[in-house]
Amino acid sequence: MVGMTDRAAAQAAGMDPDRLDALVESLDRRYLASGKLPHMQLLLSRDETVLLSGVRGQARANGEPLREDALYRIASMTKPVTSVAFMMLVEAGLVALDTPVTDIIPEFADLRVGRANRARLKRPMLMIDLLRHTSGLTYGLQRQTAIDARYRKLGLDEFQQPRTSNQFVADLATLPLEFSPGERWNYSVSTDVLGVVVERLTGLDLETVFQTRIFGPLRMVDTTFMLPDEKADRMTDAWRLDERPGKPTGLSVADLGARSGWRRKGRFQSGGGGLVSCVADYHRFARMLLHGGELDGVRLLQADTVAQMRINHLPGGGDLASMSGAMFSEADYQGVGFGLGFAMDMALQEYYWGGVFSTYFWIDPVERLIGIFMTQHLPSSTYPVRAELRAGVRGALLRRNG
Repeated sequence: MVGMTDRAAAQAAGMDPDRLDALVESLDRRYLASGKLPHMQLLLSRDETVLLSGVRGQARANGEPLREDALYRIASMTKPVTSVAFMMLVEAGLVALDTPVTDIIPEFADLRVGRANRARLKRPMLMIDLLRHTSGLTYGLQRQTAIDARYRKLGLDEFQQPRTSNQFVADLATLPLEFSPGERWNYSVSTDVLGVVVERLTGLDLETVFQTRIFGPLRMVDTTFMLPDEKADRMTDAWRLDERPGKPTGLSVADLGARSGWRRKGRFQSGGGGLVSCVADYHRFARMLLHGGELDGVRLLQADTVAQMRINHLPGGGDLASMSGAMFSEADYQGVGFGLGFAMDMALQEYYWGGVFSTYFWIDPVERLIGIFMTQHLPSSTYPVRAELRAGVRGALLRRNG
């Protein structure tokens, strides 16, 4: 692996370098050498010192090797960014967690519940419902109900849409909710709606909000909704699982990096899944969160706000196993809560999220760990890489803080 474990740094940080090496070799053997994944990039830091950083595999179907500065479609790892932008507006006094969504999105005033689109909401949809996915909205990719089938027909999940933000919420408002807000947890386009809320509260498009208030201050120089032409050579191909006979690797290309759909300027900037980013940039974002909202002298959020974001906000203190009726998400369910923008392990206090292309990050505020894993494989639920990563890293801890 290019740039394997920094053994001295790992030992100084209280981690076993042999176990970290073994974790990387296991992932390489099980997923890359077997052809299950095309490539991987992994970064691990403790107390913000990088202990493990490197790349393996091919970036492109032509065999081009993966680069350290590779760009990835991070999909739902966009959601924590949108959530941070919203919480910055909460701190500014422009909105609150209990603000009714209709105060900003009046198009939702006549929403109903259920397939027949007749039942009234038992209570208004609140901003906190968008942050924690208890809004009653859904995703077409769930493929479970007649309502999510209507999402698919309208293309409401698509990363690049011909709609404007206003058209997106107008079309969404024609569909019923799966349930009344607060009753259940359902992974959904809630964070896309939250992005529209941010746009309306600021009077700016989401790209401008992110660049001026988050990416610029944090020096996240490669994170954007549209891939610039001059960076196209850094964009990886994306693959999908292909179970057709005659595909020995089980992979087929879903989006070519050189001709990626992310090179086209879209009208709708998806706060739920539209960003392109890299490991270095997302590590800076994660470091800001680990620092309690500040990095290198630049403060985005107060420490109390970040602490609030990473605790469980599911009604009644429930977990996803008790609250969710859906099968698709970027999280396991048992013992997993949901905060304001990401999932959290109720026992370990780690918080995390991932994207449909199998990207993933996690933060352990107790052990002061940040892990970032990048690859480009659809769907993210195919292999248990994320659980193996977190377990392997915890198994390498020689000195524990908690």
